[in-house]
Amino acid sequence: MATKIRLQRHGKKGKPFYHVVVADSRAPRDGKFIERLGSYNPNTNPATIVLDFDKALDWLNKGAQPTDTARSILSAKGVLYKKHLLGGVKKGAFDEATLEKKFAAWLEAKEAKIAGTKESLAKAKEEAKKAALAAEAAKKAEKAAAIAAKNAPAAEEAPAEEAAEATENNEETEG
Repeated sequence: MATKIRLQRHGKKGKPFYHVVVADSRAPRDGKFIERLGSYNPNTNPATIVLDFDKALDWLNKGAQPTDTARSILSAKGVLYKKHLLGGVKKGAFDEATLEKKFAAWLEAKEAKIAGTKESLAKAKEEAKKAALAAEAAKKAEKAAAIAAKNAPAAEEAPAEEAAEATENNEETEG
């Protein structure tokens, strides 16, 4: 039986959510599967991946073939890298301790990169919020200035009109 590691689509229209599963290659996309390995949520930024690392590695070693998207998910979590390193141990290129050191260093670098991405996204969101508040404050100041300008001439015109009326009244009483 040819097995594949692939995605099973769930979620509503426009908001996909995927389960990472091992299934017979002849089974339908959302049909029967052998084992569920984890989940993948592309709606978050960065995408959320929950994966049972050991099960995925075990299925790869048994010969399960990942689809393109599943391959990128397994690569992002380090399953394919660990399989590659295990091949080096089998060939005698290095020992198990070196494998663990290399994988730990790779995992640490990957986590730092993800943390940096999250931090930069949060910073960009905060800057956008500050810019929006500044734009709103400028717009409010413009409105206040426009209202003040509209009210100020009306206040100045009223005394001038009263003075004109008063001079007309004075002329009428004199004449």
